[in-house]
Amino acid sequence: MSTGPDFAFSDLVAGYVQGFHDGRVALRTFDGRSVTVHLTGTTSGQIVRNLGRSYQDVSGRLWDLLVPGQMLFSYGPVYPEAGGPRFQASQLFFLGERPGEYGFEAPGWWIDQLGELAAFYRRAQFGTGPVDFADYRTELRLGGEKTGRHVQETDTLSRLVYGMASAYMLSGEEDFLTVAQRGSRYLRDHMRFVDPDAGVTYWYHGVDLSGARERKLFSSEFGDDYRAIPAYEQIYALVGLTQTYRVTGDPDLRADIEATVTLFERFFLDRRLGGYFSHLDPETLSPHHESLGGNRSRKNWNSVGDHAPAYLINLYLATGEQRYLRMLEHTFDMIVSHFPDPDGLPFVRERFHHDWTPDTTWGWQRDRAVVGHNLKIAWNLTRMNAALPKFQYRELAERIAKTMPEVARDRTRGGWYDMLERRPDQGVHRFVWHDRKSWWQQEQAILAYLVLAGHTGDDDYLRHARESAAFYNAFFLDHDQGGVHFTVLAGGVPFLMGDERLKGSHAMSMYHTSELCYLAAVYGRLLVRGEPLSLWFRPHGRAGRPGG
Repeated sequence: MSTGPDFAFSDLVAGYVQGFHDGRVALRTFDGRSVTVHLTGTTSGQIVRNLGRSYQDVSGRLWDLLVPGQMLFSYGPVYPEAGGPRFQASQLFFLGERPGEYGFEAPGWWIDQLGELAAFYRRAQFGTGPVDFADYRTELRLGGEKTGRHVQETDTLSRLVYGMASAYMLSGEEDFLTVAQRGSRYLRDHMRFVDPDAGVTYWYHGVDLSGARERKLFSSEFGDDYRAIPAYEQIYALVGLTQTYRVTGDPDLRADIEATVTLFERFFLDRRLGGYFSHLDPETLSPHHESLGGNRSRKNWNSVGDHAPAYLINLYLATGEQRYLRMLEHTFDMIVSHFPDPDGLPFVRERFHHDWTPDTTWGWQRDRAVVGHNLKIAWNLTRMNAALPKFQYRELAERIAKTMPEVARDRTRGGWYDMLERRPDQGVHRFVWHDRKSWWQQEQAILAYLVLAGHTGDDDYLRHARESAAFYNAFFLDHDQGGVHFTVLAGGVPFLMGDERLKGSHAMSMYHTSELCYLAAVYGRLLVRGEPLSLWFRPHGRAGRPGG
């Protein structure tokens, strides 16, 4: 009796070679199941390569590489047969020449990848000439070409600045620092609103350059946040400024960052029940105004948790100020107190009313899980526990890390899914819309398991980090056009439709790709393997001076 579909299709299967004989590869999948992959006379093989590197063909010596313990991705037709599906290999992807060898663990892998990404976005936005942020555009097509949309969104520009500052920190390339510094200046000159009476700084949603004059967009133009001031837009306005401040110590940047932190403390913070509200009315600056509709008196992951990875941890590292450590502690105390599910479900709760009652009816999320947010919590709780150890931080981080592979990872193909229903249906957490995989969720998995492996020495965490990095580097890097794909299908094929075809959009700039490269280099080399790592800084002439 057939145990699968009665039609042929193409798909990916991933795992570790157990044996190879007579054209058949015995493969153990990432979750321990046995699969046989059949080779043909046209099966090709390649070593997974980094951005900017040439195709490395190994088709003529597959038998040398198909040895026990070798990690492998196999893509090809799957045929229905009486005993179950027959996997045939059209393409084989190897991570190295021998078992235990992973290209992405070479000392320069992530540094080189970030350099290629920075060069791609530099060319796309400014060409090869002088860097002029008047030319910056939010939307970029697949190859980096600009669309006809003339809006400059503050968050995406700031994310580009973060990427360039990070690329300078790893490479010392002066041109990347020039982009970061000029971008920081452009943010301050064009997208900043200072309220001297309140002592705070706000950031515009963006600037519209389609007319004869620059038109400021104060409230958000994005559908979920339309005509409101969302906390996450103010948060991500700081991501590039803070990373550039880490590099330069520029006191003007610090002044704006501190004034924006004051904005969070004065208007977004819930002083009575804790946490940060998700939206403010743009006229009254109240989180409780009726104009906010479904965002009225709400808190969510982005407004509470995203402070830490976006800017706050970097700000604390750059300054050592106890004010920022206390803010971090408050943020993570709220997460461990309110986000875990009291019924023992594996996914955290992400949206709340003002009194921390879960909001299970909001918009597209309802009672659904964003896989990357769960992994992001595990990653950042581990970072926080290193700065201020608490049992609750480590316990929740490890609880999430140990449960996610069974419910949120593709155990047959590798990689991590996008969104799942929080509550199981017949024991399965169903897909919300699709089984695709997005680039930023892979980042969260890689960093979460790398930092946990570094802090605990647990081999399972290191294995999950390697398997996640293997899928990302095999299928997300765009070797034809440059940059990284937004989304791939479950089997690793790029999904190139709608906004997910773009290399620049409201959702994508350079932040997550560069953050992955920067921190994978830091965690992998310093924490996991104990290798040296050089970081570059360029102190500002007034850095560290009193009053400036």
